[in-house]
Amino acid sequence: MSRGWVRLQAVAVSGSVAEGLMVTLLPWLATTITDDPRQVSLVNVVGQAPWLLFSLFAGVLIDRVRRSAVLAAAYLVQLCAALVVGVAGLVDGLGLPLLLAVAFVVTSAQVLGDGASGALVPEVVPPDRLPAANTRMIVLDRGVVQFGVPPVMGLLVGVGLGAPAWVAVVAALVALVLVRGLRSAPVPPSDRHPLRDIGEGLRYLVRTRLLRSITLAVALGSFAASAMNAMLVLYAQDVLHLGPVGYGVLLASMAAGWVASSFVTGRVVARLGYAWAMRWAQVGMVVGAALMAVLPPWPWAVAAVAFAESAVVMVWNVCSQSSRQRFTPAGLLGRVLTSHRALAWGLTPLGALAGGLVAAGFGLREVWVAAALVQLGALVVALVGLSPRAFSEAEREEARRLAAGGVVGV
Repeated sequence: MSRGWVRLQAVAVSGSVAEGLMVTLLPWLATTITDDPRQVSLVNVVGQAPWLLFSLFAGVLIDRVRRSAVLAAAYLVQLCAALVVGVAGLVDGLGLPLLLAVAFVVTSAQVLGDGASGALVPEVVPPDRLPAANTRMIVLDRGVVQFGVPPVMGLLVGVGLGAPAWVAVVAALVALVLVRGLRSAPVPPSDRHPLRDIGEGLRYLVRTRLLRSITLAVALGSFAASAMNAMLVLYAQDVLHLGPVGYGVLLASMAAGWVASSFVTGRVVARLGYAWAMRWAQVGMVVGAALMAVLPPWPWAVAAVAFAESAVVMVWNVCSQSSRQRFTPAGLLGRVLTSHRALAWGLTPLGALAGGLVAAGFGLREVWVAAALVQLGALVVALVGLSPRAFSEAEREEARRLAAGGVVGV
């Protein structure tokens, strides 16, 4: 186990504490200001916009600058955003415009940080260890840390509305210190226009059939998930009648699903293969959204469904991330990873907005009905485009590229 891999995991833990606290806190603060679903959803709408606006340019930066330096910049921005909320909480200055601005900044930092850390993984682990490494990173980012973070957020809110932000400041500072010791490969200078670099990454993603299918499935799934996530805080309050601690526990049950799944994801992928593991994961997402729409208001039952759905999402995410890392040349990896996120996660602001509109016009449960229908579309994409044959073709193409010296024609 390399020192770089150990340090990257430590950075992921501390950085995810900061990010998890802020992402959990902002929607809850919005509900203390308004109970209008459309206004609450704006936190997610604005907060998800950077994935569409900045992802492509972030990819160019990640491929042109040392990736450890990009990661450090992301945590510095995260620290500043948390500091603003902490101070505003002290002076009673929290308002919806401020929350929207902070949500935008927090996700902008996440665009840089997720892209840089994803591109760093292949630098510190060998190709045959990518599924295990990505499982570990996802657990650290969305599992172990967020298993503890949401309930802690609920307890800290009882101390003061801005208290979680101060803990996020400390966590971001720790991540910033740790990342200074992380060394990444030097990047050759480039005088090409950034738009040409962006086009190169996009063309590779779109022309590679397997990666294109993954991106389309994730785009539909992200739209559905964003609609559900935008309304989850109101679902917890108005349908399940949970307070901040109960809401945190509900989020923690989702994180627990990630953690539990991490112990079997490798065996599932080895037994089923990438194609069938991803297809069955999509089936689980459709069923999970449908169950949330029809379950009685029993918090334990909803938490159980959230646990199970998160478990299958873990399988999908490991296969999805590993496929992009495995079938993308190193010099294009930053741009391909962020191009995927721009195309796939760019729909999340619209998903959040759609969730608010559906909830306001029809009801909270109907949000999950609509999400299940959209997830069904993602399942169709997985069945058609993510076949065992498609993965075999991608492996043969990768072998030809490596035999030719890693030259990419785009």
